[in-house]
Amino acid sequence: MTVRLFILSLVYSPIPHPRERSPNGCRHVTGSGYLPAGFPGRSQSVAATRTQTTTFPTMVDFNLIADIGIDDTEAISMIQEAMGQDVADGDMDSILQRDIQHFRIGKVLQGKIVGKAGDDAVIDVGLKSEGLVNKSEFDDFDSLEMGDIIEVLLENLEDESGIIKLSKRKADRIRGWERILETKKEGDIVEGRGMRKIKGGLLVDIGVPVFLPASQVDIRRPSDIGEYIGKTIRAEILKIDEERRNIVISRRKLIEHERNEAKLRLLDSIEEGQLITGNVTNIADFGAFVDLGGLDGLLHITDMSWGRVSHPSEIVRIGDTIEVKILKIDREKEKIALGLKQKEKSPWENITEKYPINSRIRGKVVNLVSYGAFVQLEQGIEGLVHISEMSWTKRVNHPSEIVNVDDEIEVVVLDIHKEKQEISLGIKQIEVNPWELVAQKYPPGTIIDGTIRNLANYGAFVEIEPGIDGLLHVSDISWTEKISHPNEKYKKGDPVRCLVLDIDQEKQRVGLGVKQLTEDPWLQAIPKAYKPGMVVHGSVTKITNFGVFVELEEGLEGLLHISELSDEKVENPQDVVKSGDKLDVKILRVDTKERKIGLSLKRAQWGDADTGEQDQTSESIPDAPVRGGMDKHGALGTDKIEL
Repeated sequence: MTVRLFILSLVYSPIPHPRERSPNGCRHVTGSGYLPAGFPGRSQSVAATRTQTTTFPTMVDFNLIADIGIDDTEAISMIQEAMGQDVADGDMDSILQRDIQHFRIGKVLQGKIVGKAGDDAVIDVGLKSEGLVNKSEFDDFDSLEMGDIIEVLLENLEDESGIIKLSKRKADRIRGWERILETKKEGDIVEGRGMRKIKGGLLVDIGVPVFLPASQVDIRRPSDIGEYIGKTIRAEILKIDEERRNIVISRRKLIEHERNEAKLRLLDSIEEGQLITGNVTNIADFGAFVDLGGLDGLLHITDMSWGRVSHPSEIVRIGDTIEVKILKIDREKEKIALGLKQKEKSPWENITEKYPINSRIRGKVVNLVSYGAFVQLEQGIEGLVHISEMSWTKRVNHPSEIVNVDDEIEVVVLDIHKEKQEISLGIKQIEVNPWELVAQKYPPGTIIDGTIRNLANYGAFVEIEPGIDGLLHVSDISWTEKISHPNEKYKKGDPVRCLVLDIDQEKQRVGLGVKQLTEDPWLQAIPKAYKPGMVVHGSVTKITNFGVFVELEEGLEGLLHISELSDEKVENPQDVVKSGDKLDVKILRVDTKERKIGLSLKRAQWGDADTGEQDQTSESIPDAPVRGGMDKHGALGTDKIEL
């Protein structure tokens, strides 16, 4: 009973004068109810006990009722007993039920600014004490004034310091969520401020925090989405999850919709040849993309300047506003080709008048490639000096052997292709073509002394003079030897004496020969020295499946057919002779046209039958060699041949 009376003394008391002290020693705070002196857990400087004022002259502390843990029925009974019959049973019940619901935790209440305490605002929401809200929850804390009405969320009736726990930010979010649900739906446009980065995207404040995925920030994903923090963002609502109170928005989708509308308007309004202004949005190695307002056009690197451009960044930068000319429109594929240099007159219009064929001009080497050098004749006009047009005589492997970038050189205009905007230039044409003098200096029949400069499968290149080479073909090395490769006779650097056979000035070729320095032995020397029926001496040099080659003298071979090896049938020539064997063979025939000598071993071994013929041949030709020319007379009688 004592406890019950104590509770009722706290719950109910008459309203005193604002400056009075209560009879039981409670201190009164203006605008508040009574707070027992020395009541534990109460801040004397900020919070005082607050009671709910009804239409009758009493004050009831419902917060204390909740703190003590008395149920509604018991509270009503206690208050009615303390108040007598001032209030009817039904009225008091409705009053208590209404106010208890009003001050439920999690409820959004209206509060009044009654002051500031450091970094906190003191908020009166009609309870036993004021609550504090930190200035971080206000957009403009300094502009708050006494008496301002705001909405706050009741988080707790009392924290560890005995102060009501309130939150303006959470109340704003609840109200914002309610407004969003009432006024917005999926597909609507919203606007908010970028708050901070979170995993996968950004938080955007549109009244409530919503999620903007990184993939939905822009058409081209930015390198750092943090640049949108603090900026105003317009976006389209992709999804609203009421149960989880989650909203996903897309700035990219909004941009795409707006660009699509702008693109249709753009395609309807532009024409080829028209000048239009746009913003550079992206740069690649091959050109720059220009936003024309709903659609990007391509400004190719070749259409940026009449002069040489190594990279588009030399002409434009991302974000630049430029005026370009529309070169081509593909409305089906929605592609637009743009030009910047076309705004100016082409320097190629009067190119043939400015640079006539065979005219000499000076230019600057601006680039070297494997096949030649580009020379700038003026701004926007470049010509190519092909590697083959750099020297008459020197074999140029790379243009850097002749010229370098930034060199000022003199060139000759060889050809012009105005439509292709190409000019062919030459350097060697500045000098006299030495091949024009070759025919005069080295007419056919001239004997020259040269050096083997290089060897190929088909012959040897002989340097006649610096820059002038002649070709000594394998077939022109010897009259009698069968030479497969010139390295059988020569090596690089060897001196050689040759005869000039012919000159092709257009193809810049000189034909040389060594064997032509002597008379062809097949014309006279061989037919005179070797007669059919003669028995001659030779050495086996090569054995084949069809016969044996016998060297009669240096550089001269005859063929001993397999059928002429023995009277008996021979399957393998090696069964009869070996390489290097010395043989006496009989000459069967001498074919000067085919340049062949036919031999027989078995006929030479027949003996006396052919002796008279051989002696007779020898006597009839006193100077002929008796045994294949191996005597002191000489191989083919070349000592008797003169050129």
